[in-house]
Amino acid sequence: MPGTAEGAGVREVKSAARTVELLELLAARGDRPARLQELADALGVPRSSMYALLQTLIARGWVRTDVTGSLYGIGIRALLTGTGYLDSDPRVRLVRPYLDEASEELGETIHLGRLDGRDVAYLATRESHAYLRTISRVGRRLPAHVGALGKALLAERPDADLPEGPYEALTPNSRTSREALAADLAGVRERGYAVDREEGVLGIVGFGFALRYDTPALDAISCSVPVARLTPAHEERIVAVMRETRARIEASAPGAGGGPHWR
Repeated sequence: MPGTAEGAGVREVKSAARTVELLELLAARGDRPARLQELADALGVPRSSMYALLQTLIARGWVRTDVTGSLYGIGIRALLTGTGYLDSDPRVRLVRPYLDEASEELGETIHLGRLDGRDVAYLATRESHAYLRTISRVGRRLPAHVGALGKALLAERPDADLPEGPYEALTPNSRTSREALAADLAGVRERGYAVDREEGVLGIVGFGFALRYDTPALDAISCSVPVARLTPAHEERIVAVMRETRARIEASAPGAGGGPHWR
């Protein structure tokens, strides 16, 4: 329509919305498969409608079921689509080599994350050879208020945008009130980077740096370090290397590039 943004005012397609909600619900459950009635109740749809939707998605590989046909989980097509997202994203391609260099120089784990609502989604990780995780963070989410990546990105936005608390506590060190988080973000703005001292994972300290090639920043990089290895001298070196890494990434990022500017 003239004078309006493309897509504005378009009525939501309920069947498509229900499909997305179902896939997101199954993905969020991780290794906990769901039963038919659980899914029907969670989404508020009739059991028969949920069964028909599940069978359609099973046939297309988006949902899987066990040999009894009574348990449901996310299917392999979700993985393939997520991989396609990472492979097609120019920012991820740009940042990956810098993650390799920072990880090699510091001997620590380096992440790239993107703000997605109230969470941060991990898009790339370079693991430390001295501290290997059993589960990759890529494709996983963490509440923005508990991690260095998320706090670096929240600090790029006004405190008025922060949701009301209380917030989820992942460790005893997590900030769960709006006031405590706002005070922490003020420190992030003053320093120029975020620090997560065992707020998301016990035993791990993170240092997060927003990548300001977008305004406000959507992406950030971070360095995760076991507390046992974090000396004052090592922390100082981490901050220096990560500052330099951020500057090099931002200097290399094209403005609009030659491709689409995703929103």
